Parts: sequence; structure tokens; C-alpha cells
Amino acid sequence: MTTETAPAGRITLPGGEMLAWSDLPKERLADGGPLAALAARIVPPGARVLLAGPHDPALLDRLAHAEVTCLLRSHPDAVALAQRAARVIVGGPAGLPDDETYDVVIAAAGLDQVESVEGTRLGWNGVLTRLVAAVRPGGALLLRLDNPLGLHRLVSTTPWHAARDDSAWVIGGVLDQAHPANRDQLRERLTGAGLRPRACWAAYPDGATATALLDADQLDRGAGCGLFDAVLHGACAGAFGAATVLQDPARLAVDALHAGRAADLAPAWLMLARRPGGPTDPGADGNLPVALAQTGQSGQPGTGVLEVLDDPSGWRWGHHAGADAGTTTAAAPFASREAAYRDPAALSGPVPTGRLLHTLLLDAALRRDLATLRTLLHGYAGWLAGQAGADGRLAGAAALASTDNVVVDGERYAVLDPSWRATDTLPGDVALARGLWRFAAALLTGGYAHPWSSTLDVAGLTVVLGGLAGHDLDRATVAEAVRAEAAIAATLHGLDAERRAALATELQAVAPTDPPVGAHSYQQLREAWLRQREEISRLAALTRWTDELLTSRERALRRAEAKIGLLSGSISYRVGRLAITPARLAKRGARAAKRRARSALAPRQEEQQ
Repeated sequence: MTTETAPAGRITLPGGEMLAWSDLPKERLADGGPLAALAARIVPPGARVLLAGPHDPALLDRLAHAEVTCLLRSHPDAVALAQRAARVIVGGPAGLPDDETYDVVIAAAGLDQVESVEGTRLGWNGVLTRLVAAVRPGGALLLRLDNPLGLHRLVSTTPWHAARDDSAWVIGGVLDQAHPANRDQLRERLTGAGLRPRACWAAYPDGATATALLDADQLDRGAGCGLFDAVLHGACAGAFGAATVLQDPARLAVDALHAGRAADLAPAWLMLARRPGGPTDPGADGNLPVALAQTGQSGQPGTGVLEVLDDPSGWRWGHHAGADAGTTTAAAPFASREAAYRDPAALSGPVPTGRLLHTLLLDAALRRDLATLRTLLHGYAGWLAGQAGADGRLAGAAALASTDNVVVDGERYAVLDPSWRATDTLPGDVALARGLWRFAAALLTGGYAHPWSSTLDVAGLTVVLGGLAGHDLDRATVAEAVRAEAAIAATLHGLDAERRAALATELQAVAPTDPPVGAHSYQQLREAWLRQREEISRLAALTRWTDELLTSRERALRRAEAKIGLLSGSISYRVGRLAITPARLAKRGARAAKRRARSALAPRQEEQQ
């Protein structure tokens, strides 16, 4: 139970409240994340907003320009949010006054957590009908629907039907016909309730704490989009932390993108629908974002939300929302200077088009297409060289342009996200080696097939890739690139000095038999085990061959010794030894006489001199 006290008159208790339960999310994104940025764009100034269900308190802070009413089932949550809301109704949708309507109704936690288990149960359709009735003509409803076949369930080690959380009052899935199970069914329900769906966003990597909201229709059409590729990989790569999953969620999300099924496998969808009639702002839905992506985490540098908007001329970077928006990190003293900093002002103008270089290289490696690999790497190295100054050093975003942040459109190379910039310049070879090392590490630790020898380590493969790019890299340059990567990664993740040293040691020790960084995937762990088993088998075979070689040499030596022993005891050996003994003695005597003569003549020569 919370010990907070609510302002008098702000909390309404119509009945059905849950007194000893809390639904507020435990994991929260900085400034409310992409959801708060989307809500702030949808809600006009001065609008009356109904926030149905538990939401991050930061969302209410982002809606400070509107009059917000919260509809909750938990009394402790109502006390916690009462300071931020104009009014809080506790007890479920049945407690909503029939004569009140709102400009925007937001149910971004879904409808299941709106309904109280202590009151009359309306069911999913009943809750939807009640919320739609609260939308004024011309108003909007923003509703979240969890995907029963989403990526989060496909990679989870626990089946969806075995949920044991305290919040699992009712376990929903595809078996429940009362719930819509996909986007089309959700559109039908909203249309049947009298709303007109306007837009839909796919939420990754989890519906409750989505760090990426991507336009579902654009996802269906953008199979080769480098922006979606990078956003999906970034959102899913570190989302599960050290948890164990069945397979790599980032790999599955990117594969779904290229198969045109990323929207279908989204863990959840956010759908915006409007009620016809009444005054509606003509431009209300005309400039909705194509993508919203969280950058960084709470307490880390560069935290905020990136927006991508769709203009007639193409996609362009929108407003950068967040604590660091509009600010550039000042240069610190040399002793405490970070390796990189984020400049949100660099995200302006059109978004570079093309496919992600990392994906193109990976595809060519899997197909063992050395010609394509050589062309791509040579173009990448040439583009980096073109960005360097007269001294051959790279600065700014180009110094950090690794293969997973570069898009290729024909023969044109461009940095996808230019907001991260190097504090100091990097030598061109080091910057190239860093980009190639990152790709080599992902290729080997990920267990991908490739056309090179399986005995190559990460540094060795980096040298080979450098050769394909037309550069003669050595291991010393690669080691310097790994140190630069450790410093840059430590800055991006906000690590302290101790963790930075540990990260540098880990990167230097990365081996092809290691599992990739990120969530512990059963598939990848098994592949790492298979690679380790193959390496152990190879080393065991080499050891056996060495043992057999030593054994054969020992046997040959014994045979030679036996032959020598046999010959030394024969009559012919003894006769021969007797025959050569006088000659040996004569030679020995001659050498002794020569030494005595030299010693006798030496004093006389000194006297004559």
C-alpha cells in the first residue's frame, strides 16, 4: 500500500475499486518513451483527455498542455497519479459519467487492465463500447492491442498459457473469441463500434514498454528499408537483457521485416481511430510519424525519442523529443572527455534511403559471394576515405560510421543516424578496422556461414575483410580499433570506469566460439556449443596427429639405436675399429706435436720482435 496522500476532491470512487493492487508499470522509459511522444502529438492544446488504464506517470507530464482525467481500477495508483491529473476515477469503466465526453481517449495499456475484478465485468467489447461512447464527435481513440502471436511470445521460454504472474487474472490468447487477434479484426471491431481507423503502429519489442513504434502499413511495404532494419535490431537486441530466450529476437524481427511480416509479428499494435461528426482539425492526422524510436535509457547520454515524418518529398527527421533535445554535449576536460557525444541538431532534413550495409554484407557472406563482398567493402572503404581530412583522419559522424549505421543506395553510401559524433578524430585505418571488426564479431559469434576458414579468429577475419576492401590492415591496427570500440561503447551505454575496463577486456577476448552479445538464446547457445565442440574436435585431432608423429619418430629412433647397437658388437665393426685406430692415434699425435711446436716457438718470436 502506498503512503502517499491525494489532493482533496480529485479522486472519485464510484465503486469497484481495487484497494490492495497496483497496475503501474515497473519498467519505465525516459520521458514516457515513444508512446508519450505520440500522445503529445495527437492531443491538441487545451483538449480534454481520458487516460483509461495504468500508464507511466511521465505520460501525464507530457500531456501537461491538456486537461487529463484518469480512469483506473487501483486505488494506490490513483493516489500516485492524482497530483498530475485533473481528476481520477477509480473503479473501472462503469464509473464513467454518461454525460461526459472527451476529445481524446487513450487506452495504451489495453482494455483488460481498465476493467476492475471487484465490479461488474463488461468484457472486452463492453469496455470498448463504453470508451467509444466517451469520445466526442470528431474525437480520437488511441487503443493498444496485444498480439497473441507476437515476437515476445515466439521467443519466450514460458508458454503464454502458463502465465503465473499476479496480474494474470485472465489469460488471453487466440482461443478467446471475445478479443480481436490481429489488426484486421481490431479494425472491424472499431468500425462496428462507430469509429474510423486512421493509423496503426507496430510496437516493439514489447507492448508495455515499447521503445519503437513503426507505421504498420509502411512496415508491410518497406522490406528493404535500412531505417526499419536498424530500428528493429536496436529495439530488440538489448530488450531482454540477460534473460533466456528461445531464439534471437533481433534476428527474428529483422527476418520478419525482409519477409514483409514485421507488422504481423509485432508484440502489440497501437491503433488510432476517430469518431465521425463534429469539428475535426483537418491536419490532425496529416502529419503522423512513420517511426518513433527511443534512443538510450534513463540516466544515459543521448536519451530521447527520434521521430520520422512522411513528406511528399520523402521521409525526413522530425522533432527530437527528450531531455537532451536541442542540446549538444560540451567538450569535457581531456582527462574526463568521453569518446563520443550526441548532437540532436544533426537529425534534420531527409532520412537517407537504401539498405543497411550490415545486412548486405551478411547476405553476401551467407551466399559466399566474394565479388559482392569485395564491391561493398571497397565502396565502404572508399567512402570513408572520402570523408577524411587532409591528414587522413575522420571526424564527427563519419568516424563512428560502422556497417550497422551506414545505408547503401546503389553506389551511394550515407550515415543513417548522424547524431552520434566522435569527440576526437580517428585515423582512417582505425575507423575502417572498427567497422570491419564489429561486422566480423557479429558474423563469427552469430554462427553465420561464410566463405573463409573456420580457424580464423575475429582479428584475423578483420584483416581479411580489410584486404577485400583494398587496405592492408595488421593486427596492431585492429587492436587499436577494438580499444576505440570499447571507449565508444562505454560512452553510449553510460558505463563507469570499472565497467569500461571490464568491457575493454571482454572485447579484446572475443572468440568465434563465444555466443553473441545480448539475450541468451537457446539457438545461439547451441550453435556456440557446436562451434566449441568442432574446435575441440579439431584440436583433439591435431593432438592425436602430433602424438602419432612423435610415436613414429620414437620408434624410428629406437630402430636406429638397435641397429647401431647390433653393428657395434659385430666382428666387422671391431676389425674396422682396429684398422682405423692407428690412423686416429697418428692424427691425434700430429695435432699434439703441432701444439707443442707452436708453444715452443712463441717466446722466440716475441724476443725477435
